[in-house]
Amino acid sequence: MAEAKHAPATQGASKEELKEQDNVLRTDRGYTAIDDTVVAKIAGLAAREVSGVHALGGGASRFVGSIRESISGTQNIQQGVDVEVGQSQAAVDVAIVAEYGVAIHELAEAIRKNIINAIERMTGLEVTEVNVTVHDVHLDLDDDEDEQQAIETPRVQ
Repeated sequence: MAEAKHAPATQGASKEELKEQDNVLRTDRGYTAIDDTVVAKIAGLAAREVSGVHALGGGASRFVGSIRESISGTQNIQQGVDVEVGQSQAAVDVAIVAEYGVAIHELAEAIRKNIINAIERMTGLEVTEVNVTVHDVHLDLDDDEDEQQAIETPRVQ
């Protein structure tokens, strides 16, 4: 679930950098505001595009997400993604479950690059950081055990 936080993400930037970044979203014809939800959805989709990502979110958020999916029939794209969006910058925290056998440090860097490229290309916001937390490693054995339990457990008694 994306946590919406409004905070000035422009700390530490020079006045020239702020003016240059602001030109993307503020023109003489008006101002463009991009909601945190939009940035979180872009980040979630970009993270899922990377090969080696099994799922987004930690244990509790994945559990709640699976219940929500079974009820509504739709997937929460923002699950496992927290963002802070300022006037011209954004920061992203993403939690994942990696596939077993993937080099986690390379996976994290690929996720980081994909999220940065997607957000900057689609919104014009500068992404100051993308923090990746790996909560678990998915084993194919997990799927096999679930399937075996489904076969062994009768649906109706």
